[in-house]
Amino acid sequence: MAKGYWIARIDVHNPEGYKEYVAQNGPVFAKYGGKFLVRGGRHVSKEGSARTRNVVIEFKDYDTAIACYNSPEYVRLVALRKPHSEGDLVIIEGYDGPQPSLEPGG
Repeated sequence: MAKGYWIARIDVHNPEGYKEYVAQNGPVFAKYGGKFLVRGGRHVSKEGSARTRNVVIEFKDYDTAIACYNSPEYVRLVALRKPHSEGDLVIIEGYDGPQPSLEPGG
């Protein structure tokens, strides 16, 4: 079964206010088995527009990723986060099919 992912790109306008969201999101993600793969860190934008903060969270599957976002616990956190940041968040199903061949023409 393919995993589910949140891919978020965020601009934080008020770091002090945003800290409360960060301080409270861990238990919600843990409840849904969310695992941070990317949480800030260095980045370079090679194409398109960029935001200052990038986050990727992995879940056991797409339905769990959706359930976490729609949960009452996370809805409350969105209300904490929104006044202090602007961003884009995509919930996407991972790919678990065959990979490209390493052989030329394969």
